[in-house]
Amino acid sequence: MLLLLPRGSELVCPGADPRWSLAELIHAVVLMAHAHSVCSFVWGCGINTEPDHVGGYSFQPSISPLPRSPHSPAHEDGRQELNNGAVEVEVLMKRMVELQQLEEEWTQEEMVTRFERERSESIPTAVVRGTPPDLLLHLVEDPEFRYEDFAPKGEQSPPTMRAQDYSWEDHGFSLVNRLLPDMGQHLDEKFQVVTNLTYHRMAMHYCEDTQTLRKALWNYIHCLYGIRYDDYDYGEFNQLLDRSFKIYIKTMVCSPEKTTKRMYESFWRQFQHSEKVHVNLLLMEARMQAELLYALRAITRYMT
Repeated sequence: MLLLLPRGSELVCPGADPRWSLAELIHAVVLMAHAHSVCSFVWGCGINTEPDHVGGYSFQPSISPLPRSPHSPAHEDGRQELNNGAVEVEVLMKRMVELQQLEEEWTQEEMVTRFERERSESIPTAVVRGTPPDLLLHLVEDPEFRYEDFAPKGEQSPPTMRAQDYSWEDHGFSLVNRLLPDMGQHLDEKFQVVTNLTYHRMAMHYCEDTQTLRKALWNYIHCLYGIRYDDYDYGEFNQLLDRSFKIYIKTMVCSPEKTTKRMYESFWRQFQHSEKVHVNLLLMEARMQAELLYALRAITRYMT
């Protein structure tokens, strides 16, 4: 965050040359958060690489496999995989209904414990990233800078951000809207459109209400970034998100350049590509809001 760097506060404090207004600083923060989240969406959807990379924007035609006999082992394996995928969808829908009907209440201590368990869960990322190419090195201040697990084992974890203490709805929006009215309104509408977007379908099934799943996806990203909601049961993650899906989500929002086609294909195998793009939209906006919350909270503290 700019205000926490040694020279960061000079951008807005009196006497700095040149001096930024708080509105200009927030505008810059929004642009950076937007760029970071769009990178996650681009990599998560497999839209790469850039023209200045080897093979950028090139098309490699795939070789069509030879037709298989309907009685061949490969055909039988494919049919079995299709059946297994259909069962997975039905199980997921059943769990969603059960969670919506669940009336069990947990104590605040139990809710915090569940959050900490999810936050510190060891979800690996796939590949080790190399240093940026020479073409970009002159633009990078710290080539080793990268996402680190919020609560690595054996180390003290940074303090959790409680949504009740600083949230977009109650704090972030009002700050942005006060200094950049149009920007605050556009951001708020964007978040609402994505969180409410639904086609009432899951793969081959009609689903009346997918809000439970959409909320779990949004809160899981915020959990990865250390943001906790006191009124959310974090035990729902393990009911709705399997490990392969968690690996994809964490890679996409924390280290998007490590996202692979295999990860993309390993979760929700029976879902359409449009549904996976819908997931990526949720992940993109949740990451952007998480980044904005930390930045806007730092600006709020500077102002007070």
